[in-house]
Amino acid sequence: MLVTPPYLMFLGDVGDQLAAKTAHGIVDWRPEWCLGQRRLPGCKADLGITEMSIAEAAAKGARTLIVGVANAGGVLPDHWTAEIVAAIEAGMDVASGLHTRLGSKPEIREAAARHGRQLLDVRHSDQRFDTGKGTKRPGLRLLTVGTDCSVGKKYTALALERGMRARGMDADFRATGQTGVFISGRGVAIDAVVADFISGAVEWICPAAAETHWDLVEGQGSLFHPSFAGVSLGLLHGAQPDAFVVCHEPTRTTMRGVKHPLPGIDDVIDLTIRCGSLTNPGIRPVGIAINTEKLGEDEARALIAETAGRHKLPATDPIRFGVESIIDRVLAEFPQSANGKAR
Repeated sequence: MLVTPPYLMFLGDVGDQLAAKTAHGIVDWRPEWCLGQRRLPGCKADLGITEMSIAEAAAKGARTLIVGVANAGGVLPDHWTAEIVAAIEAGMDVASGLHTRLGSKPEIREAAARHGRQLLDVRHSDQRFDTGKGTKRPGLRLLTVGTDCSVGKKYTALALERGMRARGMDADFRATGQTGVFISGRGVAIDAVVADFISGAVEWICPAAAETHWDLVEGQGSLFHPSFAGVSLGLLHGAQPDAFVVCHEPTRTTMRGVKHPLPGIDDVIDLTIRCGSLTNPGIRPVGIAINTEKLGEDEARALIAETAGRHKLPATDPIRFGVESIIDRVLAEFPQSANGKAR
């Protein structure tokens, strides 16, 4: 699936910044691909890039309209259809990471056929997957897991890829969500895979590799989240991780979208080891990634230090303070990976 930049990022009228996390991720990691944003009245998200109409973006060379939102159920609201059709009529392809297929809207489907434009549903793969086998395969794998959804699992994996490569290690980010696929150009949106094949799809994403190679697998949801735990468990079994990093947002009291309380970091570590041991008995934690965006710097540093001391693991905010401490722990636990050669 080829999604052609440059992009016009479409946010619709989403109600908060987190609902536009797909667009934020692309802007953060591929800013050179993003020409501008298109928002509808009432939109509460802002990417901080140039506001553009459909016509303005087309005149500046936009090739693809990205529906850059992530909402409950992955639905495409009917009142967004007119904007998407306008982009098609202006000469753009349309790419979406929602569960609802673009072509399920007759007006969008007919406009694309009429103008010869592509409708790219990144969340839906045409690849056929086997069921997972759980057989130990060579290579090293690290999975990011979370106390909740939308706490920084993707950003942590991407930061680790960047940091490991900078230190000469052989490491690749493996996308398991729509935003990650947009950023990396490959991967599978695991939450759109039929449940029986989730672990098999993850085995396909991160297959056998050199003994010194790291696959950095993007986590999804949380083993404790009543809505998404099934996806998280299949991902854990398929990734067969040697190591994991726990990702946490400290200002939340309940998990996103439900009334269940946030689990403790120690609870996540214990359950991840117990469940992950099914396919890799050697699974172990190597760090804690804390999203401190809502904290002042002194408060953030104090929390990170306290968390590291309490759990006897390196802790950091990967975006704010870097991932060097976690990479140091990885190399201490898996010294053979220091001999990998970055590609």
